Amino acid sequence: MSDKRISIEHAGETNSNMLHRETTFATLSPEMFEQVYLAPKTATRGDLRHTFGNPTPIAVVGLCIGLTPLSIELMGWNGAGGQTATAGTNWWFGGMLLTLSGIGEFILGNTFPSVVFLSYGCHFLTFASTYTPDFAAISSFNADGSQTPTSPFLASFGFYLLFMSLLSLIFLICSLRTNAVFAVVFTGATIGFSCGAGAFWHLSYGNSLIGQRLLVATGGCFFGSCMSGWYLLFAIMMTAVDMPFVVPVCDLSTLIKGMSDRQKPLALSE
Repeated sequence: MSDKRISIEHAGETNSNMLHRETTFATLSPEMFEQVYLAPKTATRGDLRHTFGNPTPIAVVGLCIGLTPLSIELMGWNGAGGQTATAGTNWWFGGMLLTLSGIGEFILGNTFPSVVFLSYGCHFLTFASTYTPDFAAISSFNADGSQTPTSPFLASFGFYLLFMSLLSLIFLICSLRTNAVFAVVFTGATIGFSCGAGAFWHLSYGNSLIGQRLLVATGGCFFGSCMSGWYLLFAIMMTAVDMPFVVPVCDLSTLIKGMSDRQKPLALSE
């Protein structure tokens, strides 16, 4: 923590035994703010960050719990398989927690994490609803109403994964202004979605061997993102409870200067 603002409200007449109430607001340094909120520190109006809790770790919980079992299913560990087994996890942990956290970040004025959390929250909801039989996203391609993915479905859904990879790439570039751990999360997501798109297209062509290998690669990339997410959650929670140590996340916000930081010396010289 860096500096502190202290406001004192006096009650009664002025004397040596005067009662007073003291309210202290801790102001986070730019490095600590970036670790807690996963975004470079920006100026905002009001004291909402002192009024409400930090929604960032809630989103990280949703990502880790929603994605880790799915990545294991894709890799087939211990006989796991089938994307419908953890559809409920995708609905509630992945979809609900990330969406609520994204709204919270939006209210606090944290643009980058709000876009990230809302986008991935909607992805979890999209994925869960696609593999929930009641939505008939897969069965509508089959005359018998079965949940077996057909070639047209696989080819079509592959494009969705492709553009999720593009979105993750944009997030990866933006995350270079936050920390290295967060960047690793997006690196795994970008490569994972790309492998997923390739897997669905190969499966639609009937290349089941290559398609299955790419699905395993997708699970491996997502699992790497999850492990970084678990580490990031640990780092944020240690800061939240004011542990006497800081878990390093390799802050990048001071290494890559923002446009506003570069313009300050020019403004002062003028």
